[in-house]
Formats: sequence, C-alpha cells, structure tokens
Amino acid sequence: MIEKQILSQKIKENDIKEFVLSFLGKLSCSYVELQRTPLGERVIVHTARPGLVVGRKGENIRILTEKLKEKFQMQNPQVEVAEIENPNLDAATVAKSMVATFEKYGPKRFKAISYKHLENVMKSGARGAEIVVSGRGVPGERSKRWRFLFGYLKKSGDISERFVDRACEMANLMSGAVGIKVSILHPEIRLPDDIIFKEVKVEEVKRVDVKIQVIEEKKVEVIEKKQEEVKKEEKAEKKPEQKDVINKEKRAKTDS
Repeated sequence: MIEKQILSQKIKENDIKEFVLSFLGKLSCSYVELQRTPLGERVIVHTARPGLVVGRKGENIRILTEKLKEKFQMQNPQVEVAEIENPNLDAATVAKSMVATFEKYGPKRFKAISYKHLENVMKSGARGAEIVVSGRGVPGERSKRWRFLFGYLKKSGDISERFVDRACEMANLMSGAVGIKVSILHPEIRLPDDIIFKEVKVEEVKRVDVKIQVIEEKKVEVIEKKQEEVKKEEKAEKKPEQKDVINKEKRAKTDS
C-alpha cells in the first residue's frame, strides 16, 4: 500500500534526523533537513556554530557519512553544513542556548537569563517573541510556569501556524527538569493588518497640482460659455415681446 510506504519513509527520515542530532550534539545543531536528489540523499545541518559541527579537517562529517551508510543503508549521503545568519532569530538556537546556560550555571537566575535572551531577540529585529520557562527545576516549593513576552506575537490563525518560529527544549538539572519554549515572529513577515505608506515624489505632486489647475480653468470656461448662451437666449426672447408691445401701441393710436 502507498500509505504504508509513505509512513515508513517518514519514520526513516525522522530516525535519521534524531541520529544526526544525537551524533553531532543537540546543543550545537538547530535542525536537520533532508532532500532527495538524483545523485543521492542530501542531509543539511543548520547550525550557528559550523566549525564545531564540521570538526578538525571535516572529521565529524566523514564519520557521520560512514555511519549513515551502515545504519540506514544510504547509498550516497551528502552531508552539508549551513550556517544560520542570525542565531538570535532562530527559536531552536535560542532555546538550546538557554538549556546550556541552565546546565552550566543552574536555574537560580532564570529570570535574568530569560530577559537577556528576550532582549537579544528583539534587538535582532524580531516583531515579537515569547519565552516560557516551566517545570520542577524552577526555584520554588513546587513547579511553576513563567512567561516572558515582548512585542507583537500572533497566537492563533494562519500566521501563527505557518510563520511563527517555535522550539521546545528541556534541561535536566539536579533540582528537576526545566522545559523551555521559545516563539519568535520574524521581521520579514507581513501581517494582514499592516499599513504601508507609499512615498510620493515632489515632481509628481507638482504635476498633479498643474492638472487640477487646468481642469478648474476648463470648468470655469465652460460655465462662462453657458452663461453667455443663456443671456443670448433671454435677449432673443425679449425682442419679439417688445415688437408686440410697439404694434399694440400703434393700433391703439390709429383707432383713436
């Protein structure tokens, strides 16, 4: 069945992604992308630290290629490393950076850490961002949930589902597990309610003014012509009336 083939293929792709992340280190990679090409399968690793992923003289890439051939029977896997231009606008990178900070320094200053990462995200040009820290590892008598929000962030609708970058990571600490959720709305995304002001050049404004003046002058000329025509018609109507009055006066004189 076609459905079973599709499911088995998706499961295999998911296993490959998890294996690549576990081999290279989850804290060093953002996400893994798979592409099928005529030459073979292309594995693209997106990361903010490409030097750490590649290793000395490409040793990590070479070992990873051999393991993909052995474990998943991939004939010609091509492993590529793509650098993330702005790590502060990548939700997975921000979440993994917070996990590394928590595991290194502990969760006591989780508020300062969250606000610092949120500030870095907004300085990078994001329209809005949200960081949620929750779990038993948060300092307190019981598990808590803290939300740090800044800017404009869509929570529902098509924009939220398709264009909001989300990531979820977990830090395993001595005090307990801490879950971190990061949501970022990128600056290049246009919202349906955005208002765009068009810039009009001075020359165009002058041309428009000249056109308006010409139109107004033409209107004045047309009105004056109509007024003259009305006056002529009135004069033409008055002349026969005057002639009738003169004829009546002459007849009255002759009768008398």
